[in-house]
Amino acid sequence: MVNWLTSLPAVVLVVGGLFLALLLTAVARIGVRALVPAAEQDQVPKIATPLMPSLGAAFAIFAALSLASEAGYVRAAEALVSDEAAAASRLAWAATSPRVRSEPIHTALLDYLRTTRAREWKGAAAASGDDPATARAIARLERSVRAEAARPEVGTTTGTELVVSLDGVTSGRRARVAAASRDVPVLYVVTLAVSGLALIVNSGALVFRAGLRTSLLVAGVSSVVGLSLALLFALSASWSGPFVVSGHPLDAVVVDLRSGFFETGP
Repeated sequence: MVNWLTSLPAVVLVVGGLFLALLLTAVARIGVRALVPAAEQDQVPKIATPLMPSLGAAFAIFAALSLASEAGYVRAAEALVSDEAAAASRLAWAATSPRVRSEPIHTALLDYLRTTRAREWKGAAAASGDDPATARAIARLERSVRAEAARPEVGTTTGTELVVSLDGVTSGRRARVAAASRDVPVLYVVTLAVSGLALIVNSGALVFRAGLRTSLLVAGVSSVVGLSLALLFALSASWSGPFVVSGHPLDAVVVDLRSGFFETGP
């Protein structure tokens, strides 16, 4: 259920969150009128009013912790992509060392990066890392680099540099796949949803006798709850949600490979 929510478009999350929050507010308001005896309805505001600050503070704390944590994971994911692109750039430069045949390595690296962006960047393939086309591309890259590093005329130092650079690319990919397979902790969602629901119900109970203008103020509180949940789901799936991690660093390496930048230099 959580994975399905995180995969929804941002517009759907925002509209759905607002609609559900406002609907719950209306249900709470009507429910108090229907369930609380008329003789006891005067006591409802006296009970609901003192609870608002504590429920609002609890929801604010839970929302801040959850959203800050998920935003941190997004930043970490972007850093992983940058590291992977830097490793690919190092490999491309290492392939231009003297006596190294750079064309097979550059061709294989270009094919790997393009296949990764096309086939392994979003959805289930990003989390599993088992896309067949990507697996074949990285196998070709491995064979090309290791075959070149094993040639006697290349030398031990250059051969080692090639292999180490290749290991940086594959390690970066493994780290990216591991990050993409992470799911939002269910406890985050449950805690935030329960605290938000309590705040919405208490808000609805507080204004069950109020007019339209006062009810609109409470609708604002409910909207904040709905938008906070929508933002949590939007941030929680960096490779399958509405805010997919940018692949621009890898795209920049692809452009440089296709333009011959690594052959000619700046």
